[in-house]
Amino acid sequence: MNETKRQEIEIQLDEQVGQGNYCNLAIITHSTSEFILDFATMLPGLPKARVRSRIVLTPEHAKRLLLSLQENITRYESALGPINVRAKQPMVDPFGGKGNA
Repeated sequence: MNETKRQEIEIQLDEQVGQGNYCNLAIITHSTSEFILDFATMLPGLPKARVRSRIVLTPEHAKRLLLSLQENITRYESALGPINVRAKQPMVDPFGGKGNA
């Protein structure tokens, strides 16, 4: 029988990063080799959204993130009830097309 040992990873989180950034808009783009997630804050009455953080992932890691989010949303909803999402509204992609974020 093949035994797989789990390796523990120590995660370091400095105080500034630990404070987090409030974001209410996500813009997702991709190429053949990477997914780019821009997290931004859009304020009422202002035409521009300020990107607070950019994450670049390989396609494999993007898929792992998707699966992990699905698993965690399922756990959240099992404990606290469904998350209600308003009907999708198309939004203009700041990179020229139409996107959903």
